[in-house]
Amino acid sequence: MASAAPAAWAQDTAAGEPAVDEARTLGAVTVTARKREETLQEVPVAVTAFTPEALDRLGVEDLGDLDAQVPNLTIYAARGSSSTITAYIRGVGQSDPLWGVDPGVGIYLDDVYIARPQGALLDVFDVERVEVLRGPQGTLYGKNTIGGAIKYISRGLPAATDGFASLTVGNHGQLDVKAALGGAIGGNDALRARVAVASLNNDGFGENTITDQPVSDKEILALRAQLGAYVSEDLDIQFALDWMDDQSGVRGAKMLAPNRFVPMFPPMDSRYDVRNGMPNVNDTSMAGASATVNWRANDDWGFKYVLAKRESDTETNIDFDTTPATIADVKAFYSDEQVSHELQANYDAGGRARGVMGLYAFDGEAGGQVLNNFFGLLFGDTQGTVFTESVALYADWTFDLTDRLALGVGARYTDEDKNAVVFNQGYTDATYTTPTGVVAADFDKTINFTNTSPKVSLDYHVTPDVMVYGSASRGFKSGGYNIRAQATAVPRSAEPFDDEVVDSFEVGTKMGFLDQTLFLNLSAFHNQYEDIQLSVFTSFDSDGDGTNDAFFGDFTNAGAGTVDGVEAEYQWLPTSNWLIAGNLAWLDAQYDEFIYAGQNIADEQEFTNAPEFSGAINVEYRTDLANGGDIAARLGYSYQSDVVATTEIVRTGAQPITQDGYGLVNAGLSWRSGGPWTVTLQGSNLTDKEYRTTGYNLDAALGVLTGFYGPPRQYSVSVRYDF
Repeated sequence: MASAAPAAWAQDTAAGEPAVDEARTLGAVTVTARKREETLQEVPVAVTAFTPEALDRLGVEDLGDLDAQVPNLTIYAARGSSSTITAYIRGVGQSDPLWGVDPGVGIYLDDVYIARPQGALLDVFDVERVEVLRGPQGTLYGKNTIGGAIKYISRGLPAATDGFASLTVGNHGQLDVKAALGGAIGGNDALRARVAVASLNNDGFGENTITDQPVSDKEILALRAQLGAYVSEDLDIQFALDWMDDQSGVRGAKMLAPNRFVPMFPPMDSRYDVRNGMPNVNDTSMAGASATVNWRANDDWGFKYVLAKRESDTETNIDFDTTPATIADVKAFYSDEQVSHELQANYDAGGRARGVMGLYAFDGEAGGQVLNNFFGLLFGDTQGTVFTESVALYADWTFDLTDRLALGVGARYTDEDKNAVVFNQGYTDATYTTPTGVVAADFDKTINFTNTSPKVSLDYHVTPDVMVYGSASRGFKSGGYNIRAQATAVPRSAEPFDDEVVDSFEVGTKMGFLDQTLFLNLSAFHNQYEDIQLSVFTSFDSDGDGTNDAFFGDFTNAGAGTVDGVEAEYQWLPTSNWLIAGNLAWLDAQYDEFIYAGQNIADEQEFTNAPEFSGAINVEYRTDLANGGDIAARLGYSYQSDVVATTEIVRTGAQPITQDGYGLVNAGLSWRSGGPWTVTLQGSNLTDKEYRTTGYNLDAALGVLTGFYGPPRQYSVSVRYDF
């Protein structure tokens, strides 16, 4: 299934495609979901694409704002961070941002995979397109796209000089400045450059009532720069640089129940205010550089080589109990470096066969340190590094069996080594200088993973505007070692966990009606999910007195599950003034096997971030002005049913941290001058709905039960100048 979510008006069609009947048809959008350019409505892949205009109209500020606009997508900022991403698609993902744990939804910035979630909740500015691919993407995108992939594609390098500058002000002290400039250098089309910058700020949604510091505030600086040398019509070399510095404070968490260890600090009324005793430090920096060579060898063959290096660093304080007392205070440092190479060959001779083949290599080093302080009595230091070396070969081909029927086949072979060097030990006090002599874990282990992920599909054009397709594919997420292992108390925690695998079967249709004024796309899928990796906070006896007095993040392969679902996306242009677009989704995710303490507790467990029902509708009205400009208004509503917000072991009679079903109302109003000026008024969560995205349940050992909430009512006005 595919959609433009919502589709661009005809004026927003992809470059090089003429508008048909002047704003009376829905525009086509070009995507690269299969690593070659194809029209969105023709590609037999479950992908939703957003043009820059659609992103602006929907008020999308970062990838988290796409949540309701894509069927069966759940995406938000991870627990205590502003820029660390948690993403699930069709019930598949990973909520643990610790190093050594791979995501289940791959994030790509201009064809480069971002291996770690820190800093990956990308802010949207100077973008060409965002694509969300649903379902396993193992053939073309490889490991860790078992749930799907999100592709952020920056604005390209046209020869003509252009750019923009925008200013946004809003409630909660919002002040955003964005600007970009690009074009040929020195009047020479063969050398082009573009620079985009953003400063994104707000004063937060709450405060630390002890220190009066802001909570859930935003302070992000970002830069992207590109340089392209167009040596000839058949050869170009492009360099790109991106940098982000997030100095936002910690996010506010609400105490959901009194903590029995600190009865003098009952739950607060605000869902954002805290009484944290730890410093308000939650800093992340991320930078990347890449070089891309595109060579058109002849009319039939094209080659691409991408060399990329990325790194990130994070320092964060996690006050689990959200009180001045020292119940569970954690200071963490994360670091990451990665180098990747991809060599790709595309073949299209205009005949019945076309495809892409490639070689991919990844070399990563992810490390960090976590300092734990429990009750001011137990002090632990978790240190470790995970080294990853991965090589993959892939191919994906399409064969036209007839003028209407096409067969797609593909496969990817991956060979990966993971080496974990871990040393966890206890200390006598919060200076972490005098060891207690208790070593929780000390190992240097390596494991090899190999995987072959195949895919086969058939698509048939019933008419030029109606296509049906079916596919079977496999995706996998690599295994590894648990950096938090407590091998002395829980010996198995130092053993490796396995790959998880999804076999997905999908049928769908993409339909255009009424002279391309109505798109209706439907799909249904059945996923067999094996060796599911779960990160669960588990209490244990740290000093051998028979009492569980500490906790650690356990990581296991819980078992197997079945995920079934149906998705629908629709876009309707009843007149040249009105656009109605949205989606509906149903998801049934059930554990078939969940082994815990030697028992199968599948009937007692629920999938995380897998609401049964979800959907959205956006109604837009636009009218042209005499001077060539226009005025447009949008009203949107999104809904999701109740959802389990955290991954945890829940036995009969207990309740996990959940969120009841809820709906959000958003709206927008924009004026385009017909010249360079655009003024936009945006409002989100207009009813100020309280809704929980995630939380911590450490009640057994630490009395901690907290929830993190989505943003409150926000409104802003933006002024933009294009040139």
